Amino acid sequence: MLNQFIKNFKQFKQEQPLSVAYGIDGILTMGAISIAVNNNALFALRLGAGDFHLSMLQFIPQIMNLLLLIPVGMLADSLMNKRRLLSIALTLTGTFFLIAGASPFISVHAVYFLLFSVAFANVSNAMTNLSWQAFFPEVVDEGDRNNVLTFRARMTMIVSLILPLLVGIVLTSIPAHEGKIRAHQVFYIVSAVLLISNAFHVKRIHATNPTSPKKVNFTELIDSAKRLTKNKPFILFTAAILFFHMTWHVDWTLFFIGQATYLQMNELMLSFTPVVATLMQLISLKFWSRRNARKGVEKGLLFGILGLAMSPLAIIVSTTLPQGLNIAVFLFIHAIGHLAFANITLNLFQCLLNVVDEHNRSFSISVYTCFIMLSNAIMPVLGVALYRGLGGNIDALRLTFMIVFLSRFVAAGVWILYIRYREQQKNK
Repeated sequence: MLNQFIKNFKQFKQEQPLSVAYGIDGILTMGAISIAVNNNALFALRLGAGDFHLSMLQFIPQIMNLLLLIPVGMLADSLMNKRRLLSIALTLTGTFFLIAGASPFISVHAVYFLLFSVAFANVSNAMTNLSWQAFFPEVVDEGDRNNVLTFRARMTMIVSLILPLLVGIVLTSIPAHEGKIRAHQVFYIVSAVLLISNAFHVKRIHATNPTSPKKVNFTELIDSAKRLTKNKPFILFTAAILFFHMTWHVDWTLFFIGQATYLQMNELMLSFTPVVATLMQLISLKFWSRRNARKGVEKGLLFGILGLAMSPLAIIVSTTLPQGLNIAVFLFIHAIGHLAFANITLNLFQCLLNVVDEHNRSFSISVYTCFIMLSNAIMPVLGVALYRGLGGNIDALRLTFMIVFLSRFVAAGVWILYIRYREQQKNK
């Protein structure tokens, strides 16, 4: 059976070399995220972080990103070889994770050292995402993108199933506080190794249709901005998706607080949250990929937005139930909602590429990403502030999540209006 698997893999690699190349990229990147990034909040808690510090894990990196993304986007547009920028960004991200792992050795303000180390890692990771998005269309033709992204998503989902569970088992099995901290440090080291390995791997991927490099100057910036303001589909897409992200980001910190504080989930139970969500995505991935090929990516994204409404519902319902039953119900409702989340993984980037002007692709993606990161910086803090303002107790948590639940249906309605606009434009 092993020989047959190897034979089939070699045949698939020969027929779909880009899928394999981006599949490996996805495994290495998601491996690093699953090991280190998903456990930043737990590590911060063990170093003494409170609710404010946890919200700063989102706020500080996104504000720093806002200052750098547009210059980085212009730099990407000026490069003939965007792969080099991608490789450098991956290496920087791994390096900053190594630095973050040294936080327990800082005798004073270890939490703040961690916050800013993670912030710099997030900034370089944002550079990675931007350069990846700019490089991908130069490598993969439009007709092959859905297949390549589907295979990459499948590989990342498999990693997201295995590694969070292993990390949760390891952390739960270590009884001592100091031992758990040392385990987190090892996780950061492994994450750094995976990212730096990916930096070498992406050097083997070559652009088949590179865009012409552009000069980086103030005049070009003004020209790119003018062209962007005239791109109505891009503006409307960004507005609709920004509102969706605002409803998505607002409970990122609260979701962790709900699990850790009110459901009292330990490390192993916390690892089940991404695992069951990823399992549902993996189960439904093939269905949504085929549907995208028939119906298009814009309509499919609507199901992903609606599916995310189930996550706040999971907190609301589970926190009304007795201990023992509450976690099981939480995971069940959360899992049902993520049957449609694959649409966000597969479709969001493709929807963006459909409205981006190829003349200044990286600049457009930078502007779009800046708006998304502004939401990612502000909304988790506002979510915690709303929860605290309502009383900072279980009733306040449920009321806050009810507001989030309703807002995601409004976001779905906004996306429906955008779909209708796109259909009208195509029929003209």
